[in-house]
Amino acid sequence: MGVVAGLLALCAALSPAEDAKAQTPGDVYDGFEAPELSPVWDPSKFDPGAVTMQSDVVRAGQRAARIGLRPGDYYEPGTNGDLATERAELMESRKLISKEGTRYEYTFSLFVPPDFPIVPTRLVIAQWKQYCPGAAPCSNDSPVLAVRYIGGTLQITQTLGHDRRIRLYRGTNDLRGKWTDFKFDVRFAPDETGRVEVWVDGTRVVDHRGATAYPEGPASGYPTPSVFYFKMGLYRDVMSEPMTLYFDEYRKRERADGASP
Repeated sequence: MGVVAGLLALCAALSPAEDAKAQTPGDVYDGFEAPELSPVWDPSKFDPGAVTMQSDVVRAGQRAARIGLRPGDYYEPGTNGDLATERAELMESRKLISKEGTRYEYTFSLFVPPDFPIVPTRLVIAQWKQYCPGAAPCSNDSPVLAVRYIGGTLQITQTLGHDRRIRLYRGTNDLRGKWTDFKFDVRFAPDETGRVEVWVDGTRVVDHRGATAYPEGPASGYPTPSVFYFKMGLYRDVMSEPMTLYFDEYRKRERADGASP
């Protein structure tokens, strides 16, 4: 059994119950229409009550996911000099993780309430992580790709090492009080075959070619080939203000390399 096949088998054994929609790693959709959270998501990254399905704020259909974070929720102390954090995130089910070298399209919609606090602290609202086993050297690495909302500014960043954080995009529009639609066309790879293209409300804002994953092997701790998983919600440094975001219309599709966006 290969590394990827072995990891997928292990992750499937740890995943929630099977989804009635028969989701596969190459074809995933959640419109958050069910009254409870879909098995598309692993509930291990938020405290009870932080994620609810509601019908007051929706992008399409009858419901959308509301994610709320209060001070002290899912608290984690900092390591290696990092600040302590709080989180409430939907993490992609382990059986749906993405493979290195495969092209994927991710889309989702985000609503930021009009009274959302504008603060300068670190806040990640979506991120892609490269799977790191156990206590390997990579265990505290930053996401390879992230959507950040800091000081009222939308940012899309890539991190491939402690001294290799790149800001791929910085927006200027206020996201509060409206739905914003995101589309990501990505291929995770540690070499020049990697890619990241990003559309915000239909406008392409990122067109990046080159490495999109950390180097692999014993020195880094990342397996060869690597796998990747997605999270969205609220991940921040510790602060006193509560926060709420809404998400809807999540899709992930495996794409042929020659397919148009």
